[in-house]
Amino acid sequence: MNKKYRNSNPDPWAETRPNQAVRLELDSARKRRGCLPIGCLTIVFIIAIIAAYFLFPSNQTILILGIDRSFENTAIGRSDTNILLGVRPLPGTVSVLSIPRDLWVNIPGYGENRINAAHFFGENDQAGTGPQLAVATIEDNFDLQVDHYVRIQLENFPQVVDAMGGVEIELETAMAGYPAGTHLLNGTEALAFVRDRAGTDDFFRMAQGQVFLKSFMRTLLNPSSVSNLPGILIASLDTIDTDIPIWQLPRVAVAVLRSYLTDQIEFVIIQREMVVPWLTPAGAQVLLPDWAQIQPLVRKEFGQ
Repeated sequence: MNKKYRNSNPDPWAETRPNQAVRLELDSARKRRGCLPIGCLTIVFIIAIIAAYFLFPSNQTILILGIDRSFENTAIGRSDTNILLGVRPLPGTVSVLSIPRDLWVNIPGYGENRINAAHFFGENDQAGTGPQLAVATIEDNFDLQVDHYVRIQLENFPQVVDAMGGVEIELETAMAGYPAGTHLLNGTEALAFVRDRAGTDDFFRMAQGQVFLKSFMRTLLNPSSVSNLPGILIASLDTIDTDIPIWQLPRVAVAVLRSYLTDQIEFVIIQREMVVPWLTPAGAQVLLPDWAQIQPLVRKEFGQ
């Protein structure tokens, strides 16, 4: 009896073990699934980290300063371009607000003056502090937290445009001496375009600046510009400085790229009806802000 049992079923557990064909099928199924559980979890974790980095809902407000005609070998100059950039990584939207350079505001520690004088006062007193005073002036007057600044030396900006191969602008109407249509501007022409005030005022100049900014972004983000990136980066070293941490730069850049590709960039200006022209006792023509109209615009665009 025992002998018969051993011969007919030598392994009493054989029926519960997968045979070789079954094992091969199981291995094949694992391969079809693409990865082992631990490998899949690792990939998901890495993707989650990357998504959290680029999409973390930490909005950034950045002050862009265009410094015009600074003293030689210094950054002492007025910020004739003052733009607030609101970057929202999670929804992928961006707001761009242009501020008139003649806006009459309180500059902390210096009293009332044009807003473009804040950078000059700070930099003239201590090198490197101009952007900080400009930021403090925006925060005090606009009731807005500014996280970082980007400072552009406009006199050096033509070399950045030339490194890009020029900037193509599309004008719906005549502007800055150019007729309606498409025009390719080199660096010198681009700087003259954004500076032009002939027969206009600062509101037209801000509109010209936004037209150029849109064209600049379109050219820079064009895939054909990839080959020009090394030259652009080299040219930017003498033109642009910022306090944005290097680890945050990719996140800001990707958010701006997403908003551009999805047409989620909103360009706005402090309009003529939001200010009151005024002549100071010293005879300077300035613009008094109507905060009752300006503040709702700021809250709408920057959510603060």
